[in-house]
Amino acid sequence: MNRYVNPVDVLGPDVAKRVEPLGNGRRYVRPGAWTLFASWLVDSMVVGVGVLAGTAALVTAPTLDDGTVGVGVIALIFGVPLLYGVFYGNGRALGALLTGTRLVQLKDGGRPGFRGPWAMLVRVTLLPLLIIMFLVGSLNGGGTGSPPGSLRRGSMDVAPTYYLWAAEAAANS
Repeated sequence: MNRYVNPVDVLGPDVAKRVEPLGNGRRYVRPGAWTLFASWLVDSMVVGVGVLAGTAALVTAPTLDDGTVGVGVIALIFGVPLLYGVFYGNGRALGALLTGTRLVQLKDGGRPGFRGPWAMLVRVTLLPLLIIMFLVGSLNGGGTGSPPGSLRRGSMDVAPTYYLWAAEAAANS
């Protein structure tokens, strides 16, 4: 028999407001908006520095013409996030480490695994483009609805989630 643990008793009222269920019913703590933004900002800066360093290397290469440099820069824009995303397979890139979050699958709380590079590409390259498209569309009188589909991955606030899971395990033992 699973005994209910009140998140307010374990985490306090402010953090308990961010408790949500995973697809399998287990609860986790969603990070706050500023924490998510800080994590995204750190990861975007790491990718930006990588793209700038790669661009500088391409521009200073004496044997490359302008067309090759242009194609190389486009490849860097997509390649650097994919390469950085290799570290995201366990759900903890530099931004997540600094903010105490982890990327998890919303169905069961598992790690993204081999989908980590794709998640990083979407996070730092495609998502900002999508937001810009929605803003431009809304300024031009277009709809402001969200795209179809459901979220497969989300961020988890690691420390409060582990406190909650420990309290649930203690209550059920």
